Amino acid sequence: MLHSHEDARHRARMAQRRWQLPDEERQIVLVRHGSTVGELHERIDLEGVSHSNPALTPDGHVQAEAVGKALAGEDIAHIFVTPLTRTHQTAAPLCGRLGRTPLILPELRESHLGDFEHDFYEQAEAGNPLIAKAFAEQRWDAIPNAEPAGQIEQRVRAGIGTIATRLEPGQTAVAFSHAGTIAEICRLTVGSEPFAFLHVQNASITRLVIGREGRWKLHSFNEVAHLS
Repeated sequence: MLHSHEDARHRARMAQRRWQLPDEERQIVLVRHGSTVGELHERIDLEGVSHSNPALTPDGHVQAEAVGKALAGEDIAHIFVTPLTRTHQTAAPLCGRLGRTPLILPELRESHLGDFEHDFYEQAEAGNPLIAKAFAEQRWDAIPNAEPAGQIEQRVRAGIGTIATRLEPGQTAVAFSHAGTIAEICRLTVGSEPFAFLHVQNASITRLVIGREGRWKLHSFNEVAHLS
């Protein structure tokens, strides 16, 4: 049976509606922390391992404000940060706008880079062949004592699982995390090569949707329009 012209117009209008989270699904908004200081910085011990713990630069704080403004109008059930300072500082403007205290989720911290954890960029600038090997083989544990890929996957899955269990269907959480971790979440979601999503920009937004059957779906990656 042919549809009327009005039916066709109605279907076209419906097809152009702005996307909304379905009532039966849950959304995790992943935000990479803002720009950080490059010079010698603090360290923090997590589970007996020393992690780099830099603070945000002035630009990083501006980026954090932009994130807070961009997300403040969304219906957010929970806000998560990692134990590292840069995620707390990036989350602060959004938490202030919403009057929330973030929950700390260690599983979504940055990948540990072993012997190069505290001077990775210096080693890269010097042309250390182990860093070239890590990128060629797409695994951080090409660097001595770096976190193995299987261990990263295990804790990232656990972190997303923790957030998902706190969300009711139709709810959204925001998790402030790190480039390597967000890249791993995207990889696990779409089944890509390990480093396919590694270039996550500071203060960018990535949206992960969890279907009612538990399947992960990548709704968007590396949104930066709010930073302009």
